[in-house]
Amino acid sequence: MERDKRGLSGVLSSLSLLCVIIDLQLDGLLAISHAEIENHLEMGRKLLAAGQLAEALSHYHSAVEGDQTNYLTFYKRAAVYLAMGKFKSALPDLSKAIELKSDFMAARLQRGNILLKQGDTEEASEDFQAVLLSNPTNEEAQTMMQRVKEVEENLDTAWAAYDTEDYSGTIALLERVIELSPWDPAVRELRSECYLHIGDLSKAIQDLKPTTKLRNDNRAAFLKLSKLYYTIGDHEESLSHIRECLKLDQDDKDCFSHYKQVKKLSRQLESAEELVREQRFADAIEKYEASIKTEPNVQVYSKRAKERICHCLSKSQQTEAAVKVCTEAFERDPQNPFILRDRAEAYILNEEYEKAVEDFQQAKELDGENEEINQGLERAQKLLKQSRKRDYYKILGVKRSANKQEVIKAYRKLAQQWHPDNFQSEDEKREAEKKFIDIAAAKEVLTDPEMRQKVDAGEDPLDPENQQGTGQHQHWPFEFNPFGSGNFHFKFNFN
Repeated sequence: MERDKRGLSGVLSSLSLLCVIIDLQLDGLLAISHAEIENHLEMGRKLLAAGQLAEALSHYHSAVEGDQTNYLTFYKRAAVYLAMGKFKSALPDLSKAIELKSDFMAARLQRGNILLKQGDTEEASEDFQAVLLSNPTNEEAQTMMQRVKEVEENLDTAWAAYDTEDYSGTIALLERVIELSPWDPAVRELRSECYLHIGDLSKAIQDLKPTTKLRNDNRAAFLKLSKLYYTIGDHEESLSHIRECLKLDQDDKDCFSHYKQVKKLSRQLESAEELVREQRFADAIEKYEASIKTEPNVQVYSKRAKERICHCLSKSQQTEAAVKVCTEAFERDPQNPFILRDRAEAYILNEEYEKAVEDFQQAKELDGENEEINQGLERAQKLLKQSRKRDYYKILGVKRSANKQEVIKAYRKLAQQWHPDNFQSEDEKREAEKKFIDIAAAKEVLTDPEMRQKVDAGEDPLDPENQQGTGQHQHWPFEFNPFGSGNFHFKFNFN
């Protein structure tokens, strides 16, 4: 029995000693923790002063975790959040600081400012009134109370104007409200609706975009934005915003339904553009026609498809079809200079230079800065001027797209037909000689890549006026006439 008592006494002594050791260790840990907290606060202050906000925030996080009872620690972290523009994160810290120290008026002023910017005028008013109860002469609190009243009065009047369908009046009243409460999503949504009513979709979008961040899980805003972008023809932005909606909830039926439509149309349009870049114009046309079937109700897409089909037909030198489709496209979209450009190119291929000049001139009036249109007009004017002189393509009866073999074949046929030896009278021979010279000149020009390039640019490489001072060799017929001797009875090589 005595032995048990001595054993129990020993155990109790050991436990007491252990508790003393633990207490000493805890005191040491607390002392170290307090020192670390002070170090974090000091580092946070220095980094904040240096503008290194992210690093400062990290130190304030550590300080808050180390001491949940220091109101200044929460307040300082809130100051960093505000400097970073993270007002939502700052608000809980300011509220915690006020909870720990109810007479902390600096925190109340800060919180009241945030609440007013959020449009929470009732709660903001409570903070400002608390400050004024403590110090009735506080100028900042007095000013902010006036702003609270201004927001409430303007907002009441704006809603009254909206109810009477005075949308322009509502917009004017909301200007000041949004200036004072820029983080209030409801006010921006209201003004967005007003812009929609007056048909200004661009401004409606501008007001609606910030609300996706001002509200948590704002799928409705993402869906509405996607539909608005879709309506104005920006399918890429539409797709981007509807994806954001699905990130928040992949099972959202409205968002998923719209996503399928936008995705299908986007694929068709992107595929068509890729085919154009690859110069696979026939395949591109099929894709554009498919896009019209995918979205027949939003006119901007059918207009765009018609414009691009016009472009593809012009580029693939289907001149008659190009002129027809381009004309239809321009009737739908009369302010589009690129339709006129493509139709002008088709007219050039069709050798209707006057019409080409007219289209390029009209396109220039719509977009005078476009270098491609300016160059096209200059080229069409040169071709028109040249056509009124000599047209080497017409002389040989070949298209402007004819290759060298086609040019030579046409030349041989006409040279045999108009060789002077084929005619009897002197008058017929002289007429045939002129024809033959033109035929031979046309063949020389159109089989010479450099001279043909000049012809296609609207110049006549055999015109003496174009060769003065150039140092280039003179091409016949200006210095050489194969029939100058008057003897037409010889064999002629038609190569």
